[in-house]
Amino acid sequence: MSVDTDDGHGHGEHHLPAVEDWPKGFGEASWWPFVAALGASGFYIGAALFVLGRGAEPIINPLFGGAVFVLSTVVFLSGLYGWLYHAFIIDFWEGEAADHGFPLKLTMLLFLGTEVATFGGGFIYYFFIRAGSWGNLPGIVADGEVLSTLVIANTLILIASSVTMHYAHHALLADNRTRFVRLLGTTLGLGLVFVAGQVYEYYEFIVHYGFSLTDGAYGSAFYGLTGLHGLHVALGAVLLSIVFIRALYGHYSAEKHVSVSTVSMYWHFVDVVWVLLVVVLYVGAIL
Repeated sequence: MSVDTDDGHGHGEHHLPAVEDWPKGFGEASWWPFVAALGASGFYIGAALFVLGRGAEPIINPLFGGAVFVLSTVVFLSGLYGWLYHAFIIDFWEGEAADHGFPLKLTMLLFLGTEVATFGGGFIYYFFIRAGSWGNLPGIVADGEVLSTLVIANTLILIASSVTMHYAHHALLADNRTRFVRLLGTTLGLGLVFVAGQVYEYYEFIVHYGFSLTDGAYGSAFYGLTGLHGLHVALGAVLLSIVFIRALYGHYSAEKHVSVSTVSMYWHFVDVVWVLLVVVLYVGAIL
């Protein structure tokens, strides 16, 4: 369904739920980010209800928390699809929009601010249990094996991807499109390798070491924080894939690179968070 709102300034057909440009000239106003945010908040509610349903004296049925989490996942993915559809796909073949300057980058900065609060809450939880009683530490932590060669290699891979993303953006600004596409593709490849490495790390920890989410306070903090970060890296890989495909079609230039700038900011953010996680969860746990 669509609404024709041609105002004489080049704005033609709009697709519901975005029915008008607001602010003028900055693209369609959309409800989809709010739908995605509603679904994301449901993750925490579902997880909390699941925890309340476990233990010696459960307050509610744990299936209720699981159902809320699954429903929230559907809502979140629907909102994310709608958001990406309006942001990238509707005008995909028309190329990149003109760079309106700092306001669009400010939007990404505000979003990253909410991400700082999200990860900050997880770190605060970890520091509280770290300052209190650990209880019985999992064997993999007590023996110092949580900091493995795989973790170190994965960290170097993600840091390298941040470097290639930085120079890819600079290559675009210098109008070197061939170098831009190659470095962007390298960044995407390194990001996918990191995600695969984290999945393999989970496999090793759970299957070979018996270290799982239910392994005490440390287990819940470890998998909660690293899992949340892994989700962010996976979403970042999706964004990089979209930008990479558009780059292959020549949608970007030294004058038009809003998507590249904002995705670059996001990617650098998840890299910094991972370094903090390694210092706090891996190195800090064995000291």
